[in-house]
Amino acid sequence: MQQIDDAVILQKFADERTRDQAFSLLINKYQQKIYWHVRRLVINHDDADDLVQDAFIKVWKNLATFRNDSQLYTWIYRIATNECLTFLNKKKKQNNIPLDEVAYDLVDSLKEGSYFNGNQAELKLQQALLTLPEKQRLVFNMKYFDDLKYEEISQILGTSIGGLKASFHHAVKKIENFLLSID
Repeated sequence: MQQIDDAVILQKFADERTRDQAFSLLINKYQQKIYWHVRRLVINHDDADDLVQDAFIKVWKNLATFRNDSQLYTWIYRIATNECLTFLNKKKKQNNIPLDEVAYDLVDSLKEGSYFNGNQAELKLQQALLTLPEKQRLVFNMKYFDDLKYEEISQILGTSIGGLKASFHHAVKKIENFLLSID
């Protein structure tokens, strides 16, 4: 199926008669990418499903006011990322535990999750990612898994490109050290 251009989706969304169709096109185009982005951050499939749904509800409510000063998918990624960060911070506060321990909970849920079908190498990589500080994990996921350019990540996270490059470099080194230490 050919991808519909974002400008066409926005044009259809602006027309009350084709708004539902436009939103269906938008979901078909971005839902899977957003799901995997969210899933890598929160690990748990059910949490990821809920957060993706919440993100798209926000997209629906705010798409009419989208100003076109960024690309549509970076705007959607930003909404989804903010949903994830809010969720993880609530989880941290709710359990009154440091973020490091939330990472341990996520590792446990990764191992026990019925939706995880990865091999041992993927499990080790995910464990390594969960040891990273939040920002480094976000940057690594967006760069490595989502193949976003630094300019796009900068728009999503509101951070300088130089800072993103440094975060990615530090993340790679920490992952490398983690993987070497467990062999």
